Amino acid sequence: MSLMTMILKMSEGLGKTCAIFFLTLLFSLPLGMIVALLRMSKNKVVSSVTRFIISVLRGTPLMLQLLAVTYGPYYLFGSNVARNKLIPVVIAFAINYAAYFAEIYRGGIESISVGQYEAAEVLGYSKFQTFMRIILPQVVKRIMPSVTNEVVTLVKDTSMAFTVSYTEMFTIGKQIANSETSFLPFIVAGVFYYVFNAIVDYVMGRIEKKLDYYR
Repeated sequence: MSLMTMILKMSEGLGKTCAIFFLTLLFSLPLGMIVALLRMSKNKVVSSVTRFIISVLRGTPLMLQLLAVTYGPYYLFGSNVARNKLIPVVIAFAINYAAYFAEIYRGGIESISVGQYEAAEVLGYSKFQTFMRIILPQVVKRIMPSVTNEVVTLVKDTSMAFTVSYTEMFTIGKQIANSETSFLPFIVAGVFYYVFNAIVDYVMGRIEKKLDYYR
């Protein structure tokens, strides 16, 4: 198989890799905020349960979570494994990354001084208005470097979808490598991931500069 043919064949899986990436961000970013607020709840039961769930999600391998979400329903309830593997893959990725984003959000929210909440209350802002108009914009700016790091990691983690036989780019590269008995497909995959990461890093960097209102 020629190099060009190999690249074209692997690029077919690039769309599925992008689908995992963008859908994971679409669901995990807002879900992470919800989890963070539950983690910070004054209700000790809610806070403790949420903290335990976050601990489990961050303390167990993403690969194990992918297997559990994809095949768990079959072993537990005898239901059929989803024909479209993208659904369980995105669910597993979104839940896993929501746990990480939740802790990033929590750190950002707790870094805001109490005085800003008190000042907003004096000005007549409701708790919702205080959070949306005063706290959240500052939190977003402060957590951007940490969020960028997680987003870059997500690009590479998409390759784990091969564990549940979802034919994204890395899976196709692995199949070609096995059939051709060659390491070249892995090098091509590495270049794909590097370029994808470079684009993501550039975009996130531009967003950080937009938020750098101190300059």
